[in-house]
This record gives sequence, structure tokens and C-alpha cells, in this order.
Amino acid sequence: MSQSSSYRRASERGVFGGYIRGMDAVSVAAAIVAGVLLALGVLSVVHMVFVRYVMGESTVWQTEFTTFAITASMLLGTPYVLKTGGHVAVTVLPDALRGFPRRLMRLSASLVGLAFCLALTYGSWYYFYEAYAFDWTTGTVWNPPLWPAILPVALGASLLSLQYLAEILRAEL
Repeated sequence: MSQSSSYRRASERGVFGGYIRGMDAVSVAAAIVAGVLLALGVLSVVHMVFVRYVMGESTVWQTEFTTFAITASMLLGTPYVLKTGGHVAVTVLPDALRGFPRRLMRLSASLVGLAFCLALTYGSWYYFYEAYAFDWTTGTVWNPPLWPAILPVALGASLLSLQYLAEILRAEL
């Protein structure tokens, strides 16, 4: 039996395997939502260009909506990027190592990443609470409430933290 097949089988069993599969599914769903938000952001830019340059009218909401949609897309897509290994990484040293030192280095890096994501999660949920509880708005001409723009930050950081945990479990099983 090859190492990759035993790796797959171990990560498919039990409660931890269920957690890993569940988080993988949630990450894929979040990536689909991220893709839709990205498309909406692009369509908003097209609409803005059409209204400004073809119709000669001013725009009010498009710039802010585009910023919110594309930022939300980026943040909600991060768990999928972690799941698929699509992030940028310098792997010269880990690739040169074998066995326990390699596992230790990868685990250490994952724990540091998880700690950062947990801090970001805490801070973003606190910021979301403040924006919602105190009715913060953007202060622009459109002036929408700020909490819908902060919510994807909190959700994305939360999902990324949970996906980091799934990746740590996947590597250790």
C-alpha cells in the first residue's frame, strides 16, 4: 500500500475524517460564493463604465460595491486556496528535509498560520460587532452600513482558521 493511499484512508476515517471532509465541502462552497462575488464585482465595473461614459451620468454605488464584492471574494476564497495548496510558498527547505524534521517544520508553519488566523478572526468579529451595534456607515455619498462589508472578513478568517485545523489534522492522520 502506498503512502498516499494510506494517507487518504486515515484522513477519511472517524470524527476527524468527517471534520476534514466537512471543511473541504464548506471551503468549496465558499469558493463558489467567492466566484459569484467576483463576477458581480466585474459586472458592477462594466455597469459603472457604461453609465459614466456612454450615458454621461454619475455613479454613486458602483465603486464601493465593487470594492466590497471583490474584497469579500478574496477573503471567502482563502479556505479553498489553503485546501488546494494554491498559496504562494517557498518550499526549498521543507522539500530538502525528510521524515520527522519535515513534519515538524510543516506543523510549526501551520500552527503559526493558525494563530494568525485566529487573531484575525477575533479582531474581525469584534470589528463586525462594533459596526453593527453602533450603526457605522461608510461615510460616502452612497453611505451604506459598514457591517455587510466587514462580515466577509470575519467569515473568511473563521473559515480559514477552520480549514487550517483541517489541514493540520489531515497531515497528522
